[in-house]
Amino acid sequence: MSARHPIVAITGSSGSGTTTVKDAFDGIFCRDGIHAVHVAGNSFRRYDDLTMQRVYEESLERGNTISFYGPEANLFDRLEGLFREYSHTGRGLARHYIDDAEQAETHGRPVGTFTPWEEITGDSDLLFYEGLHGGCIEATWSYRPMSPSHNPVVVKERHKLTTRLHNGVDVARWVDLLIGVVPSINLEWIQKIHRDTLVKGASKEAVTAHILRHMRDYIRYITPQFSLTDINFQRIPLVDTSDPFDAREIPALSESMVVIRFRDPKSVDFPRLLNSIDGAFMSRPNTLVVPGGEMENAMELICAPIVHELVQKARALREL
Repeated sequence: MSARHPIVAITGSSGSGTTTVKDAFDGIFCRDGIHAVHVAGNSFRRYDDLTMQRVYEESLERGNTISFYGPEANLFDRLEGLFREYSHTGRGLARHYIDDAEQAETHGRPVGTFTPWEEITGDSDLLFYEGLHGGCIEATWSYRPMSPSHNPVVVKERHKLTTRLHNGVDVARWVDLLIGVVPSINLEWIQKIHRDTLVKGASKEAVTAHILRHMRDYIRYITPQFSLTDINFQRIPLVDTSDPFDAREIPALSESMVVIRFRDPKSVDFPRLLNSIDGAFMSRPNTLVVPGGEMENAMELICAPIVHELVQKARALREL
């Protein structure tokens, strides 16, 4: 974390709603005149698309699976390196992943490849990350006896408890505002099945097998981030999604509620939010629930004051 050079990170799996959050933050940045450096998580993939396909097929032949969730396919050390350097100096090395034809034309490179690494320059107010691993920690898993009368249990050893990290990678420690965006798991699977079958032309059976093969890395590297976040936005469908592998369509935002959990509820003006968001209510002392259609509005109302305070403090310190 850095008061002089703050970092805001949005973490969530593809299709979870991170784009909606990005739009909300773009509105905040534009309205308040904030100069943010945007960094996309897919620019820290280890391989371009063609290489990843080859590596993935080779891993299947060996009987294991490489996934976009784990360290075999990502440069976690370089992501933490950027966050660490930016928090200290306001600079750092980043690149772009070419995601579509428009970007390919802009950068003069094929879709599915990367631009060269370049140093972030200029007097930016903050770094804004959106992707899979904004709060990633490479934690170890081990067996620990709880007492002589109990069997050993599997426990996740977080860095603050035991300081046992693979390669010392801890992306989350450098983030000033960490926001998780995650749908209920059935909704996430529905979105992936629809996206991969309709856009990529994959069969439903192939997508289902893909989900199962990548579950181990998802549990290890994606899910734990949501216990570290300052704020979580979780979309819950209000229609039947009990069999996500047979769902005919993706539930709309209007058919959902959004559960918003705050790590520090004492700092939240809940009366203001309840009066400003139609249909909002409290389900727990640290949890606000809003209709799906109010998701972007809720994000702006919640996050704008936090970002404004981070930026004003950073500008004052840099002037000194």
